[in-house]
Amino acid sequence: MINSDVEPPRPRRRPGYAAAAGVFAVGMMGTTLPTPLYGLYRERIGFSELIVTVVFAVYAVGVIVALLIAGGASDVLGRRPVLLCALALAALSAVCFLGEGGLPLLYAGRVLSGFSAGLLSGTGTAAVLDLAPPGGRGRAALAATAANMGGLGLGPLLSGILAEYAPWPLTLPFLVHLALLAVAGLVTILLPETVHHPGRRPPLRPQGMTVPPEVRGVFAPCALAAFAGFSLLGLFTAVAPAFLTETLGERNLAVTGAVVFCVFCASTGGQLLMGRLGADRALPWGCVVLVAGLLLVGASLLTESFPVLLAGAVTGGAGQGMAFRAGLTAVSSAAPPEHRGATISAFFVIAYLGISLPVVGVGALTVALGVRDAGMVFTLCAVLLVTAVGIRVRLRPPRTA
Repeated sequence: MINSDVEPPRPRRRPGYAAAAGVFAVGMMGTTLPTPLYGLYRERIGFSELIVTVVFAVYAVGVIVALLIAGGASDVLGRRPVLLCALALAALSAVCFLGEGGLPLLYAGRVLSGFSAGLLSGTGTAAVLDLAPPGGRGRAALAATAANMGGLGLGPLLSGILAEYAPWPLTLPFLVHLALLAVAGLVTILLPETVHHPGRRPPLRPQGMTVPPEVRGVFAPCALAAFAGFSLLGLFTAVAPAFLTETLGERNLAVTGAVVFCVFCASTGGQLLMGRLGADRALPWGCVVLVAGLLLVGASLLTESFPVLLAGAVTGGAGQGMAFRAGLTAVSSAAPPEHRGATISAFFVIAYLGISLPVVGVGALTVALGVRDAGMVFTLCAVLLVTAVGIRVRLRPPRTA
C-alpha cells in the first residue's frame, strides 16, 4: 500500500549560470598566470624581450586555431563536454610549466593554454547565456564577460603574490591552479546540458569564421572595437612587466601582477557601466575612454611615472570593458541560437588577433628601440586605430536586438 501523503522526491537543483561563470573564470586564469613570472624565466633560461612576446603570441595563435577549428563544437557536442576538454587542456598547460624544461616546454604550455582559452571563450560565454533564467539575460551577459576579464585579471594577481611572498615561485602558482581546475571540473559535471538535438546529431566539422548573414552588419564594427581594446590588454600582459622592471625599477612581482589585475578589474567595471548606457551608446563612448587611457599610457612612458601608468591602466581597461561588453552583447543577441557558439567564437578570433599581432610588433621594436620607445610607437598606432573605430561606430552604430 502506497502512502499518498508522502511527497515525491524533488529533483536535485543543478548549478546555474553563476556556477558556469565561475568555471569560465578559473579556466581563463591559467592563460595569464605566467605574466609576472616571465622575468624569472628570463633569468633562469636566458632569452630576450622579443622571445617573451613570441611566447605570448604563441598562446594567441593557439586561441585562434582552436576558435577556427572547434569554435562551433559546443553547438554540436554540447557545452559540458567542450568545457571539460578546455579544463583538461588548461591542466596540461600547467603541467608543462611545472616541468621548467626550457623554451620548448614554455611554448608547449602556452599553446595548450591557447587551445583551452579558445574553447572557453565561445563555449563558456554560450553556456552562461544558455543557463540564464527568464528575464536574466542581461545579468548573464555581464557574468560571462566579467568571468572572462576577471579570470584573466586574477591569474597574474595570484601568481605575482605567490611568487613574491611564498616559496617555489615557479611551481606553487601552477599547483594552486591545478587544484582550482579540479574543483571547476566537478562543477562542470553538475551543470545542466543546454544543447539537445531532437533528431540525428549534426556532423562535427571545422567551421572557420562562421558569421551568419543576418549578423554581419552588427559583427563588423563590434569586432573592430574588440580588436582595438584587446591590443591594450596585450600590451599590459606581455610588455608592461618589462617596462616596470627596466624603466621604473619596480621588481616586486606582486606589484606587477596587481597592475595587470587593475587593467582587467577596470575592464569589468567598464562592463558594469555598459549596462547603464546600453550597447549602442557604450560602443563609441568605450572607444573614447580607451583613447584617453592610451594617451595616459603614452604619457607614463615619456615621464617614467608609475602613477600615470596606473591611471592609464585603469582608464584604458574601463574603455576596453565598455566596448567589449557592448560588442559581445550585440553580437550574441543578433546570432541565431543554433549558431551562437560559432558566432561568438568568430568574435573572439578578431579580438585575439588584436592581442597577438600588435604585441609581437612591440617585441620586435623593443630589440631595436628599447621598451620605452617601442611602447610609444605602439601607443600612437593604437590611438589612431581606436579613434577610427570610434568614429565608425558613432556614425554607423550597430543595430542590437
